[in-house]
Amino acid sequence: MRMRPTLSWTPTEDLPPGTTDLEPVADVLSTGGVLVLSGAGISTESGIPDYRGEGGSLSRHTPMTYQDFTAGTAARRRYWARSHLGWRTFGRARPNAGHRAVAAFGRHGLLSGVITQNVDGLHQAAGSEGVVELHGNLARVVCLSCGDVSPRHELARRLEAANPGFAPVAAGINPDGDADLTDEQVGDFRVVPCAVCGGILKPDVVFFGEAVPPRRVEHCRELVREATSLLVLGSSLTVMSGLRFVRQAAHAGRPVLIVNRDPTRGDRHALTRVALPLGPALTTVAGRLGILLDSEADTA
Repeated sequence: MRMRPTLSWTPTEDLPPGTTDLEPVADVLSTGGVLVLSGAGISTESGIPDYRGEGGSLSRHTPMTYQDFTAGTAARRRYWARSHLGWRTFGRARPNAGHRAVAAFGRHGLLSGVITQNVDGLHQAAGSEGVVELHGNLARVVCLSCGDVSPRHELARRLEAANPGFAPVAAGINPDGDADLTDEQVGDFRVVPCAVCGGILKPDVVFFGEAVPPRRVEHCRELVREATSLLVLGSSLTVMSGLRFVRQAAHAGRPVLIVNRDPTRGDRHALTRVALPLGPALTTVAGRLGILLDSEADTA
């Protein structure tokens, strides 16, 4: 499966309006077997901006594509300079109430699984288990030549050593961990090669224009087949890699519920879309189900 570099979506049909009624969400969770599909909107309350919501990063930032990254050294230098700076902030993000609610639903046996489009690892940090990272994780780095996978913190140390004093002030941080820097700020930033074979290093994430591993896609399809319902949290579903699971669930007669403040590309397939902030909404749902959430200190 190849991610299309779809950067925006405009509704071409009349979509049902969003609601503030959380009862349908509480009802499906109470029956169990719910598969969660989360997007960037669940992490905004952790300080990581989304792509397409109000003030989303696409208004000022075009994400790196696989084709650009592999095309030449200049694009990789720009990417790694921006990503290295962004990682200092991105890597310190902590789970918020939305992540903690999903983890609590899982501990109480209400979920059949969690698929996330995010690359921040915050579901796992909150305590969710068996999370399928559809688009990978920025905490890992992979070599495009030998396939070696290494921790991001090791690369960060190497980049610090290769670029002493590199500390430009970024205009902002994006959902992919990329900091907004000008070409002048990037300057002659030095990129380091794979420590094993000297090859090109890439974050272990799926760039726009890159294929999601087929086995991962099939695993997600199987999770949809096994679930009793699909709960979408904080995703505009603009990218087909997530929307296809909504379509699959709806075609199979599985109820689809969406919690997202803005309209989504999957609304016409959904039983309801709750237009509320995720943290407060999921905290309210947990309360209705008699579930207490771990405090932030418990997940730090």
